[in-house]
Amino acid sequence: MGTRGGLVIDSLTGTERALSRDVRLSTPLELHVQTEATRLSIVDSALVPTITDTIQGMDPLVLSLAVIGLVGLILGSWWVIRWFTRAPGNRLQRILGNQDEVTILMHPNPDPDAMATAMGVGAIAESVGTDVTLQFPGEIRHQENRAFRTVLELELDRVESASDLESDAVVLVDHNTPRGFTGSQMVEPIAVIDHHPGNGAGTVFTDVRTDYGAASTIIVEYLEDMGASREDEETDGNGLLLTAEIATGLLYGILSDTNHLTKGCSAADFEAASYLFPSIDEDQLDRIANPQVSDDVLQIKAEAIQKKRIQGAFGICDVGDIGNVDAIPQAADELMHLEGVTAVVVYGEHDGTIHLSGRSRDDRVHMGEALRHAVSDIPMANAGGHARMGGGQVSVDHMNGIGPSDGVSKTEFEERLFAAMAGERS
Repeated sequence: MGTRGGLVIDSLTGTERALSRDVRLSTPLELHVQTEATRLSIVDSALVPTITDTIQGMDPLVLSLAVIGLVGLILGSWWVIRWFTRAPGNRLQRILGNQDEVTILMHPNPDPDAMATAMGVGAIAESVGTDVTLQFPGEIRHQENRAFRTVLELELDRVESASDLESDAVVLVDHNTPRGFTGSQMVEPIAVIDHHPGNGAGTVFTDVRTDYGAASTIIVEYLEDMGASREDEETDGNGLLLTAEIATGLLYGILSDTNHLTKGCSAADFEAASYLFPSIDEDQLDRIANPQVSDDVLQIKAEAIQKKRIQGAFGICDVGDIGNVDAIPQAADELMHLEGVTAVVVYGEHDGTIHLSGRSRDDRVHMGEALRHAVSDIPMANAGGHARMGGGQVSVDHMNGIGPSDGVSKTEFEERLFAAMAGERS
C-alpha cells in the first residue's frame, strides 16, 4: 500500500485482500476454537495408532475375556432395565410361572379383601400353569366372610402350623408378615401383595401400597395392565380371564375395606371399582352384602352400646368373654354411629387372648398408631392398622403380669387407650 498525491493506494492482490479480511474478521474466540480443533486433531491422530497397537499387543485370552465381560455388562444392564420397567403384574406372573405349585396365604381370620386378593393372585398363577392352594390361619366366622366364601364357592384350606402349608413357595396377600400359626416366623414368602404398613417383604417380589384402600385394588391393576379378558370377550391368548366370580369378589373386597368407598380410599380404588363393574354378578354381590346376622353378634353389639365408656368424643367398651371374635369389629362399627363419637375401641376375651378393634373418623386420631402405642410395653402383644381402623391381640397372661411385665389392669388399660387416642405419648 502506498500514497500518491495524498491518496491511499492498495497494493494487495485480490487473494491477499481476501485473506487479510478473514483474519481481521476472526474474533479471539474463533481463533481459540480453531487452535484447539487443530490440537485435538493432532492428539487423535497420535492416539489411534497407540490404541490399535495396545489391542494388537494384548494376549488373545485377555482380549476375549474383556469382550465377553463387556457383552455381559451390556446384556445385564438391558435385562435389569427391562425387568424394572415391566408392569408389576407381568413380573408377578413370570415369578409364579417359575413355580410348579404355590400357596397363597391370607392373614388370620381372613376378610373379603384378603380372600378376593387371593382369588386374583390364584387366577394369575393358573394362567401360567402353576398349581394353586389358598390357605389361611384362624377361622372364618363373620357372617359377611362366611357368605363371601360360600357364595363364590371358594376352596380354602386352614393351617395351624407351617408344616400344613401345601408348598414351599408362599405368596402373602393382604398382610406382609406371616402370623397366626406355629412356625410362622420361619416362613419366607417369595412374594407379598399388601396395602397395610409394615416391614415384611417377599424374597423375590414385594408390592405394598399403603395409600390404597384395599389390596384388591392392586390386583385389579394387574389384571387390567395384563389385558385380562372378560367372559363375554374372546381371549387374547394369555389365558387370563376375569370371571364374574373374580370380579364380584374383588369389587366386594374393595367395598368392604373402604366402607363402600367412603373411608381410607384413593382414586385408584374408584377406578378399580369402575373397571370391575361390567363383569360382576349382581345377585352374588347382593347375597354377600346382606347375609343373615347370628344372635351372638347382635347380643355383643347391644352390650357394646349399653356398657360403653365415653370421654369427650372417644368411646371404649369391654364386651367380656365372647365366642365369636368377628363380633368385635362389628360392635366397633356400631358404636361409630353414636352421635358425637369420632373414635372407638371395643375389646373382648376369647381363648386366653384379648382382641381389640378400633375405628376412627377423627383426623386427629390415627387408630393403628394409637392401638400400637397402647400395647407397646405388654410382652407378646401386637397391634396396628390404618388411620381409620386398626386391631390387635394381647395375651391375657402377659397383661396380668406374667414374664417381665408388671401387668396392666383393665381400668389402666382403658385409660391408656383414651390417652393414646388423645395423642398422648409417654
